[in-house]
Amino acid sequence: MLRFLCLGSGSSGNCYCLWTEHSGIIIDAGIGYRMLRRYFQTYQLDIKAFQAVFVTHDHADHIKAIGKLASELKLPVYTTEAVHEGIARNYCVSPKLSVEQKVFIDKNVTIELGDFRITPFPVPHDSNDCVGYAVEAEGVRFCLITDVGHVTDPIKEEVSQANYLVLESNHDIEMLMSGPYPAYLKGRIASKEGHLSNMEAAELLANSSSPALKHVWLCHLSEENNHPVLASKTVETVLRSYGIIPEVDFQVDVLKRKVPSEIYELS
Repeated sequence: MLRFLCLGSGSSGNCYCLWTEHSGIIIDAGIGYRMLRRYFQTYQLDIKAFQAVFVTHDHADHIKAIGKLASELKLPVYTTEAVHEGIARNYCVSPKLSVEQKVFIDKNVTIELGDFRITPFPVPHDSNDCVGYAVEAEGVRFCLITDVGHVTDPIKEEVSQANYLVLESNHDIEMLMSGPYPAYLKGRIASKEGHLSNMEAAELLANSSSPALKHVWLCHLSEENNHPVLASKTVETVLRSYGIIPEVDFQVDVLKRKVPSEIYELS
């Protein structure tokens, strides 16, 4: 049985865990190390059972604890060379990763690690580099796509193959444009290198999901420019307009920004 747990999703910090009976991986480590350890104790998970950390990109809310996590637990950190360069320069990462802790990966090249087959794929974002991850284990395909400036053909392809999907639904465009952010920040978020809106996430699901999709978790919601109910309603409305019925065709949930999810069993 493959299991999934989200420990945080949003600009306050992102961290996702996947594990089987024999293997475990962490994707992003943007919450504090002490908090991460506390959550593992709460869920009675052995943090030493996790073999590696995979990083999507080098922004602080995805790498804040990466140095501490790698050094304390002797975990290798897998990401592209460009993301590793960004991590090395980022002021929030302490201690810095050693040469031995860095593992370089290439987009569209599958890595086998324990029970997992992990394939990074390109995601457009205004970081040093950015990838999503398709993870195969226990006969299912899990996909994580966050911090997405715009939808690309590779992203559509990954959504079409997923059984379980974590997908960014960052903002409501009207809330963003009428909200308190300065113009330059609104422009950055809405740009092709920024973040995916509720409507864009909904259209991606409507046009690219397959009957194999079982569960979608909307992630990385903005605290200022979105709301969980609004994100859910937007996605549901768009899906229904395409004849797709949430909770019938597949389940849709929203991941909380600062509160861990339940543990999901993926079969």
